[in-house]
Amino acid sequence: MDPDSEEDDDWTKYADTGYTSSYDPWADMVPATELEEEEFDDEFDEFDDTHSTPRDIPRCPAPSGIEHAIRIGTCNHCLGRVAGVRIAGDPLQLVGERVREQALERDPDLKADDEIDCCPFCEDLFLELDLIATRIMSAVDGAEFSKIQLGIHFSKDHVAAEEVLRSTLAATGSRPLKASLSDAIQSTVAERLPGINWVKERPEVMLLFDTLTLGVNADLRALFLYGRYRKHERGIPQTRWPCRACRGRDGGCESCNGTGQQYPHSIQSLVCEPLIESSGASSDSFHGMGREDIDVRCLGDGRPFVAELKSPLRRTLDLEKLTKNINKAAENQIEIHGLRLSNRAEVSRIKETKAEKSYTICFTSDHGLTDDEIHTRIQSLSGQMLEQQTPQRVAHRRADKVRQRKVISIENILIADQEIQFDVRCESGTYVKELVHSDEGRTIPSVAALLEADCKVVWLDVKDIHAD
Repeated sequence: MDPDSEEDDDWTKYADTGYTSSYDPWADMVPATELEEEEFDDEFDEFDDTHSTPRDIPRCPAPSGIEHAIRIGTCNHCLGRVAGVRIAGDPLQLVGERVREQALERDPDLKADDEIDCCPFCEDLFLELDLIATRIMSAVDGAEFSKIQLGIHFSKDHVAAEEVLRSTLAATGSRPLKASLSDAIQSTVAERLPGINWVKERPEVMLLFDTLTLGVNADLRALFLYGRYRKHERGIPQTRWPCRACRGRDGGCESCNGTGQQYPHSIQSLVCEPLIESSGASSDSFHGMGREDIDVRCLGDGRPFVAELKSPLRRTLDLEKLTKNINKAAENQIEIHGLRLSNRAEVSRIKETKAEKSYTICFTSDHGLTDDEIHTRIQSLSGQMLEQQTPQRVAHRRADKVRQRKVISIENILIADQEIQFDVRCESGTYVKELVHSDEGRTIPSVAALLEADCKVVWLDVKDIHAD
């Protein structure tokens, strides 16, 4: 036999596929012991088939469904909303009491299981209605309001568990817990606060009730007042300007004489401080339709604004009397008129309106031109489209880009030797000072370029804001 044959023979000694032998692959298995039928019988002897599973219990308003709801500890409020038996005009608690009485007439021994400690639907929240109402009264104490809105916060687990239980046991069309609890709270509070209106939008007080802590948070919504202001003196900023040295910290510093403000007065402080005193508000915000520079007066019909008074305790204000008091206290620095109630939507309108504006500007120039030449060259700007690169004086707070603004008209050009004055009406956002002196060529065209001479602005007034 050749070597290859011997190797094949050796290999077959250690490999066996079982195809040519009587090899049994199950021979090493241990036989299983057969279970006697009695063992299975013993195992099921302990099962009590007298108790029904949730799948076997019909939903309310079936009598057995109502009885099961009572056994698991459902309170009268929840029984009234899940039983599917509603009597028009009756509160849920009274409906639940009647449903329970009828069930007890059918089965006098019917009661909640001993181990049940609270209603499985509401976790006894309906039993705390008086406490909740008391906390709401405390939260809004001292505040004047007529429109109130209620929000309720539930834990996700509670909402999910109640939804499962209600979908399994409650009658079809039964009200969710949140809506029912909200109605019950509103009804209880209304008994203590007659004359208030529960609303879905634009409340004067927003209540938030937390079902976990039974805490109540009251948000007194802001009071908005619209008006117009005229600024008669230069050097007054529109809004409060924190001190550059102390950055407006409490108590201020020597630089600001302890005020925390860079300037002693602002349009905001002159208008809003008397309003805060009258309304009992905690703070304020001032929203203007644009703003003039600190050294610019605002005349004509004035600039539209909305004063926002936050968390006011009083909402009924004598606006005519307040207007007189504000103007008197301002000592002709500013003047307001047209004060009326407003809302947050008008704040957006004020901010978004791109109103054309009219200005009167006065400047000096060593031009060497005749009056007619000056008049003709300045008048040529009427109807022109300006290209204005962000002025150097505001480049630190605004993006450096070129903006296009149109000059609507030029009127009333007055020339007195080197001093020139004219009225200009232009689009919102036009840099009027730069229109005159060109800001080193960053505004094209400009008065300085047309006169071929340097121009220095003496003063600027806002003549009118064409918002209406």
